[in-house]
Amino acid sequence: MPIPIDIDPSVAELAERTRQLVHDVVIPVEKETGGRVHDGPEKVRRRLQDAAREAGLLAPHVGRDWGGLGLNTLAQAVVFEEAGYSLLGPLALNIAAPDEGNMHLLEKVATEEQKRRYLAPLAAGEIRSCFAMTEPAPGAGSDPSALATTATRVPGGWRIDGRKWFISGARGAGFAICMARTSGAPGDRGGATMFLVDADRPGMTIERDIDTLDEGLFAGHSEIVFDGCVVGDEQVLGEVDRGFEYAQVRLAPARLTHCMRWLGLARRAQDIALERASTREAFGSRLAELGMVQQQLADSEIDLTASRALIHDTARVLDSGARGAQESAIAKTFVAEAVGRVVDRSVQICGALGISSDVPLSRFLREVRAFRIYDGPSETHRWAIARRAVSRHARHREGTAT
Repeated sequence: MPIPIDIDPSVAELAERTRQLVHDVVIPVEKETGGRVHDGPEKVRRRLQDAAREAGLLAPHVGRDWGGLGLNTLAQAVVFEEAGYSLLGPLALNIAAPDEGNMHLLEKVATEEQKRRYLAPLAAGEIRSCFAMTEPAPGAGSDPSALATTATRVPGGWRIDGRKWFISGARGAGFAICMARTSGAPGDRGGATMFLVDADRPGMTIERDIDTLDEGLFAGHSEIVFDGCVVGDEQVLGEVDRGFEYAQVRLAPARLTHCMRWLGLARRAQDIALERASTREAFGSRLAELGMVQQQLADSEIDLTASRALIHDTARVLDSGARGAQESAIAKTFVAEAVGRVVDRSVQICGALGISSDVPLSRFLREVRAFRIYDGPSETHRWAIARRAVSRHARHREGTAT
């Protein structure tokens, strides 16, 4: 993988150690499990994270005060891509969704006591977490303002009522970050609050696990019911009614880290296709010497390089302290679709082998398809990108006119 010239040599060394860990430890475990970890075998997670801890690679994105390596966003891009070369690499480094995004949010918003209680054990891999925002229709989904779950004031705290679904990693999680409406009504742009809810809290129940196309995210996706779940005031994350604002703290970086991880998997798919094209002979030539195969390989190289450039440029924007909403939306939309194209081409180049279980491409194809929906579907991002572009153009016109 090309390393940016502005990356510190120590980060390049971390990336190389990550590459070795993924090759020597993680990919063999991926082969053992077939990359299917929705049933959440805890011993697999422990085994992988113990290996990462021993290699000095656990939680590279978390500040050193809380047990991580304190990497900035650009450095994360380099290391996360190497981890993403295997479906289970992010799990090993404790940088998989939703825990990675939750750690970032807790580090930015939580009180010191909340960090000690939730962030420290989460970064150490002692517990897992989930982020409970998405709801069944007509509740919050692509439009968070449709939030219908409520939190009502009671003596000493809040009563949470509502239904959440597609909550990744909920099964076996130690706690949930639950988004609930504390003022206003569904459709209002404000009025949300985040709550830290321990998994054993009465009134929070996992009703079912959802059978999905993808199977590579640890513990899968669940539907959760909050029915009279009472939490104390000390469980409010941040300030009351500022939940949507805090969601933005999590959203742009989480979009980008998804891109980093999936880029690594797309690169592996391309490597599999290159190996097949270099060794398989048909029609008197190696596949790599046939024009149509060459075009597919070249297009995948272009997609990989363009994706990496967008990720790194957006990382620099976030590291500057800017919000990066437009840049992260563009990166997420392009990379989600580019990754799908690369994996699909790799399947096509490998032919019958590509759709067999002898290579992991068919597993990858199922996994990456969901990326165009998770963290906002491409259509929602395109709408937001266009809206910002029109607004920028209007401001430019007004400035020119005056």
